[in-house]
Amino acid sequence: MFNLPFGLRTKVAILSVFLLCLPWLGYQYVWEMEKYLRHGQENTLEGTTQALATALHERPKLFDKQASFLSQVKQGRDLYAYPLNSAIQLDGKLNDWSQYRAKSLHYGKEHLLFQADEKAPLNLSFNHMVGKYGGYLYGFFEVKDPQVIYRGKNSLSIDSNDHLAIATQTPDGQFRRYIVATIEDGWISAFELPLDPSLSTPVTPEVRIQGKWLKTQAGYNIELRIPLEMLGSKLGFAIADVDDPKKRSVVSIIGTSGTNDLDSLGTVLVPSPEIESIIKGMSHNSSRIWVVDTHGRVLARSGDIHSSANVWAQASQEPQDSSYWGRFKDHFLTPLYYRILTKPPKDFIDSLKDSTVLEGSHIQKALKGQLASTWRLTPDGKAVVLAAASPIWIDDKVMGVVIAEETTHGIRTLRNKALEKLFNVILTTMSMGTLALFFFASSISSRIRRLRDQAEHAIDSQGRIKQAIEADKNRDEIGDLSRSFANIVSRLSQYNHYLENMSSRLSHELRTPVAVVRSSLEHLGAQGLGESQQKYVDRAQEGVSRLNLILNSMSEATRLEEALAHAELSRFPLKQVISGCMQGYQLTYPKQRFTLNLCDDPLMMQGVPEYIAQLMDKLIANAIEFCETDSAIEVALMAKGRSAILSVYNQGPALPPDMGEQIFESMVSVRQQKSQSKPHLGLGLYIARLIAEFHQGRITAQDSISDNQPIGVVFSVTLPLDSA
Repeated sequence: MFNLPFGLRTKVAILSVFLLCLPWLGYQYVWEMEKYLRHGQENTLEGTTQALATALHERPKLFDKQASFLSQVKQGRDLYAYPLNSAIQLDGKLNDWSQYRAKSLHYGKEHLLFQADEKAPLNLSFNHMVGKYGGYLYGFFEVKDPQVIYRGKNSLSIDSNDHLAIATQTPDGQFRRYIVATIEDGWISAFELPLDPSLSTPVTPEVRIQGKWLKTQAGYNIELRIPLEMLGSKLGFAIADVDDPKKRSVVSIIGTSGTNDLDSLGTVLVPSPEIESIIKGMSHNSSRIWVVDTHGRVLARSGDIHSSANVWAQASQEPQDSSYWGRFKDHFLTPLYYRILTKPPKDFIDSLKDSTVLEGSHIQKALKGQLASTWRLTPDGKAVVLAAASPIWIDDKVMGVVIAEETTHGIRTLRNKALEKLFNVILTTMSMGTLALFFFASSISSRIRRLRDQAEHAIDSQGRIKQAIEADKNRDEIGDLSRSFANIVSRLSQYNHYLENMSSRLSHELRTPVAVVRSSLEHLGAQGLGESQQKYVDRAQEGVSRLNLILNSMSEATRLEEALAHAELSRFPLKQVISGCMQGYQLTYPKQRFTLNLCDDPLMMQGVPEYIAQLMDKLIANAIEFCETDSAIEVALMAKGRSAILSVYNQGPALPPDMGEQIFESMVSVRQQKSQSKPHLGLGLYIARLIAEFHQGRITAQDSISDNQPIGVVFSVTLPLDSA
């Protein structure tokens, strides 16, 4: 990562991304906290069921003994009175039962109690259910009977026609039988039969059983109600069918159970109002409480799990914050958080809302005398429901189970609030930490960049020391590095100063001994030496001349640098200077051909014309030395934008590799030593570069290529023009 082409601030910003581990750790911590909260809610709910079960312990009168002690419950035979939301209007139309029709049972051939001719087809069936509201048991019978036979108007018999038989055990244990028959559609007539099942007379009218008989296209409907005070734990209904109006004999009987004796009766379970009052008195309106018997049938129910008024939800409620931070949090942060978090929904599907029979592992454990709980997901997956169950004991036997249910909405709200607060703190910490790191990295980066700029400006492209590096006073690693650079540049400056002045010192120091040697040789030559001796004197004089030429070249560069420092600038036409120089070169070098290409504009610039002429002298001298025989030197001057381009081209050998920049350095020469007739110190192009830079220009050298082959070298000088 540290080798990536990024700045220090960018790398610190990337490293600060690891601060995102803090939200992840906080999120994991809150999830662990939620697990403990769920465990606490589970214990709380189990305690609720235990408290309610304690209120129901050893109270046998609250339970229906006959229904509760059955070894098994048979659907259709053992009836359940569903709680009704309102009283049923007894009109026979069954409109008030529309929301409960899904709970009705169909009775057909499998519920046949009697058939006169077993080979004859069975044309009788009915749908039936019972419900409880107030102090009454309501019921309806939707009978399918192709031939409806009413009781004769003057007939004393009440069972020689289509009728409904009712048998029950009263609360005091007495066996009672009733028949519902009618002479026409309308209010039913109910009669109590004798206690002896073999007798059908005498009968006594029973006005407490009320209802309506309504004929339909498929048969008839019976809608009735019976006071609960008439009924015990056993109850049975049977529909008798008579098809022949003359014989009036019963053809078939279909019923919920037998109605002729007590033992053949089925049971009916009516939700207990006493138990409902007890569980409602516990004021657990945030939980839904169920009380079921040993068969899982609901005896009482209270509460609604859609509400969230429990201690978990109350703990998550906070007053509205109207401050600037509160408004910022509500309008910006909270919507951002809830892209990840989910609010507990209130419109989830409750599949057990109207259940009359409950099942589950927690109920099975409770029926075995153990405290149990379980978690379940609603069918739509929007809510998680916790259910706890506790057994109800009577005489060391489990007679029922108390079940309490709650959603985890309160805990989820608490979790969301905790995550919101945690994220607020983490975001603030991360923002401040990232900002502090960014400013710290910016400070370090700016110091390093300042040190880099000082180092770049301290040394020019030719390696000369232009200015010193200011040492950093901070006592850290960057300060140490800055002081080290300042010390290095200071020592290099001293050494460069020594090297720059060495040529002038050598020139000054060597001129006296050279003059002494030259005068001595002149005196020696004047003494008339022999031919063999004169040869050595001539060679010594030639060496002294070469040494004197070297000293003159070294002093020329030094004198030029000193002159440039005090030169006065003037405005002059560059074209005129170049044209005059070329006329002089054609006279000086008559054997060398020149081609000249000058633009029409005078090309005015600020500078020293004599130095421009000296620059041309160095370029032409270099071109003549390397130019091939019988080839022309091409000189061109043109304007490009606000600059003038002066180029000098000669055919000849190409530049050595990587010498395009070094060729303009002092004491650098690319000439072969054996071919030199006079000494060359490589100062000509160095002087040309000094003059170009003095005039705010630059000089370059590059090979001239044709057909992918180098054919010569072009020296180009770019000089700024005067815009005045």
